[in-house]
Amino acid sequence: MSTIDRREMLRRAGSVPLAGLAVTAAQVEAAHEHVAKAKAVAKAGPFQPRLFDAHEWATVRLLADMVIPADDRSGSATEALVPEFIDAIATDELAEPREREELQTRLRGGLRWLDREARARFGRDFAGCAEGERKAVLDAIAWPEHVAPGLEAGAAFFTLFRDLVASGFWSSKVGCEDLDFRGNTFVAEWTGCPPEVTAKLGSGREPGGQR
Repeated sequence: MSTIDRREMLRRAGSVPLAGLAVTAAQVEAAHEHVAKAKAVAKAGPFQPRLFDAHEWATVRLLADMVIPADDRSGSATEALVPEFIDAIATDELAEPREREELQTRLRGGLRWLDREARARFGRDFAGCAEGERKAVLDAIAWPEHVAPGLEAGAAFFTLFRDLVASGFWSSKVGCEDLDFRGNTFVAEWTGCPPEVTAKLGSGREPGGQR
């Protein structure tokens, strides 16, 4: 976990399906719309999650920022409202009931697993552990292909959670700015890809598409 930066997170998230979930682009867009509305309503107070209780919500927020902390380019997962995004995805009324219930069970069960593992190692719930202790728990489950026997359930949960964080972050305003995404913007004139980009890709195309 400590060796994965957000660029590696993006590469990994883009190379595999969302932990086996059938989450569509429409659901992602709807989740962000829900977050925006909930944020507007919650200006007078904190966001009220529809799925998680207070203890779970605190753990979700802490864990999301461990997956994608703030850096010198952009804000953290919580600044991008990723926990709110996860809550919206997990309670999406347009999703198949069976899939929605399965996701909710996997998320809440995984959070309980984290607490049990942290208590077994350090005598405290995950959120109550010191930073180094929390990292030790995550390091043990961050690489599913190398996880020790008995920790498979934790690894499966963390893979799911990490995928959800990545999906929420890089589809948010903060994440798009982090990627320097320039889609949906007016371009007065198209002059082709920059030479350094075409050289790196080895396409050999000149501006305007000519070889």
